[in-house]
Amino acid sequence: MPPRLRICPQCYHLLKHQPTSYRYLATASAITPAAPPFQTISSPPPIARFPRTQPPSHKPPEFRKSQLHRQYTSLLRSTPLLLLFQHNNLKATEWMSIRRELQFALEKVDNDLSTNLAPAIKIQTIQVGIFESALLVAEYFDPKQHRTASKPHPTDPSTQSSVSLANHTPTPADPTFRHYLSRTAHAAASPYKESHPLRPLLSGPLAAMSFPTVTPQHMRAALSILAPKAPTFPAPTRRANPGYHDATVQQGLQKLMLLGARVEGKVFDNEGARWVGGIQGGMEGLRGQLVRILGEVGAGVTGALEGMGRSLWVTVEARRSMLEEEEKGTSGGSNEGLANKGKEHSIGLWSVIWGRNPNR
Repeated sequence: MPPRLRICPQCYHLLKHQPTSYRYLATASAITPAAPPFQTISSPPPIARFPRTQPPSHKPPEFRKSQLHRQYTSLLRSTPLLLLFQHNNLKATEWMSIRRELQFALEKVDNDLSTNLAPAIKIQTIQVGIFESALLVAEYFDPKQHRTASKPHPTDPSTQSSVSLANHTPTPADPTFRHYLSRTAHAAASPYKESHPLRPLLSGPLAAMSFPTVTPQHMRAALSILAPKAPTFPAPTRRANPGYHDATVQQGLQKLMLLGARVEGKVFDNEGARWVGGIQGGMEGLRGQLVRILGEVGAGVTGALEGMGRSLWVTVEARRSMLEEEEKGTSGGSNEGLANKGKEHSIGLWSVIWGRNPNR
């Protein structure tokens, strides 16, 4: 039998007051006020089973493929100009050398145009299957067009627990989910999988070069580095850029091939991409050419209309002069009759031309 625990004399007064403290606690719990009246007629809203910032998706969002899909969709939505290249087993040192020379050429264009677009122009390798799926979602899915009727959300304080909710359970088939990884987006893009014009180029190992805006000057500089072709896209000379002629850079460029471009949602092949990069003066030059063509068309139409009126005026004036000469060659009474007749004939001819009444 274990020995008893001895209590020190100084602790007796604590044991003496212990029942009193319990009595006070019981009294306090007995006088707790009742709940307010509005709590008796309403209940707290139901709790959502998923966070607002991460709704259920068609593919698990924690996978790397899902994150790449979101990244490619955002890239295609925000990039008006995209170049596609096919690369064949480029090494890391070759990619690093090519990016160095590309950055050097783009910065030179920025200095000439007083812009700062070189840091935003990137080239990266892509996974073709995920990129194709993201391309279809970016092209054919619009969250505003697939909007359904608004329903109360579980986290809304005005929502009662007796209200039937459609999005309080994490089911990916819920049509209220309209993000890029939702099943609604997947169903909207699936019918166009075989008909997209960029699909023939999406095969093999690919690299994409994105531009934040349509700038033919920067595109020309990039093509002069990655896919040079004289005379429009000449490669830098050894004197101007010795680093471009390094063995690492040249070996990497031999493994790159330009396939096409996507400009403002339109697909261009190799020659079409070079045509966009070869626009003289950039977008301002293209607008100037358009204004000049429209001015020439307007001037041509104006000249044609003026020519018709001028020819009619010459004909009428020649007829009037002929009648005046005949008038001078006759006698007085006959002259007045011919003059009046010529005048009436001239007025009648002018009224027929201009559609007026000669008696007015």
